[in-house]
Amino acid sequence: MLLPPMNGRVPRVAIVRSCLRDGRGGSTTAVVEETPLSDDERRRIPLMTGASHAVFVAAGEGRAALRFFTAEGELPACGHGTIAALAFLAGNQRFRGVLRTAAGAFTGWSQNDGGQLRAGFETGPVEFREPRPQELRPVLAALGIAPDDAVPGASIASIGRERMLVPLGSRSALAALEPDFTGLRAVCDRLGLLGCYVYSRPDSGSRLAARMFAPSIGVEEDIANANSTACLAALLAGQGLSSITVDMGDALGSPAAITAAAPAGSRAGIRLGGTAIVSSRDTLAL
Repeated sequence: MLLPPMNGRVPRVAIVRSCLRDGRGGSTTAVVEETPLSDDERRRIPLMTGASHAVFVAAGEGRAALRFFTAEGELPACGHGTIAALAFLAGNQRFRGVLRTAAGAFTGWSQNDGGQLRAGFETGPVEFREPRPQELRPVLAALGIAPDDAVPGASIASIGRERMLVPLGSRSALAALEPDFTGLRAVCDRLGLLGCYVYSRPDSGSRLAARMFAPSIGVEEDIANANSTACLAALLAGQGLSSITVDMGDALGSPAAITAAAPAGSRAGIRLGGTAIVSSRDTLAL
């Protein structure tokens, strides 16, 4: 959806499909070369490009500063946006360096593999707490999960912002979810949650499915959410599972996949990975 120009500025934008699954799908992300823009102008770019998120990249030699925006405002971190930015930074070769965001600094890397870009980065520590009954009950109700269908093990995890991780017993139960987004936004706003990451139990090959609902940041359902996947990987590392592959995006018709590993079973830092492709480059008149 194109909006009327505001001030004639023309930032350069790359549209990146981040966290592809078998070369298909992925989450459309706008990657913008850093230029002086107001926060309101930055919020317009996801709307103008049809992306859920935009990441603004100020690159130097072996380093880059990243800022993330949805139509609702700025985020301190965005995992699939970071993978998109790393794909952009690799260009036709490779990138390895330090990335700085509002949530902190970490190492990221990417390389071009026949036009498809492989990217990864290390997150900061993940913190957990058990949700109180008065937090869990309204979240489950807004998600449409009946008390008898709930699986024990919900957790609130933070990697910059808190979000609730909610397990379900099967992929079919996950696919059948039809949340009340108005109700979910109200309860997430009240509890200060970024959103709710609902996941199926891992199979014997450490593969599972997940859906991320985040209406409070203007994204009813996220095609791919890497930071919440990092939270889940840290949680499952405590149960002896050192790495996972998570399928997302099926409910939105855009299959995505994210890998996450916890070296030595540690929650101190998770290694996230995904593939991406730059699908177009353009300029936008703001």
